[in-house]
Amino acid sequence: MIDENRRRNFEVEVDAAAGQWLDSHPAAGSRLLSYAVKRCCGGSRICMVQVREASRRDDVSRHTPVVLDDGTELLVDPRAAARLPSHFGLTVRGFGLLKHLDIVLDGEQWGRLLYD
Repeated sequence: MIDENRRRNFEVEVDAAAGQWLDSHPAAGSRLLSYAVKRCCGGSRICMVQVREASRRDDVSRHTPVVLDDGTELLVDPRAAARLPSHFGLTVRGFGLLKHLDIVLDGEQWGRLLYD
């Protein structure tokens, strides 16, 4: 049986800053759009979404592959794939050494991704 999330087609728009960042930071393997849920001491949960390089500890077997225009592969966590719109963007956020790739969503889309 094929996982429904793996069949989703995503269109990812890479802006100029993200394109330059990808060119200057080649990845040894695939990049992930990871989704993590942490519980804190009060019982609430913190959801984190991050674009990062895959590590050996990552089980990417259920991730949805997306190929960007330049051929770069982005693997989308199945929990995020179920909540993301079919079209989203990549950009660069942060300053100096804290610059990183991030996804571009409007407020309602972020709410759906993090809290649904």
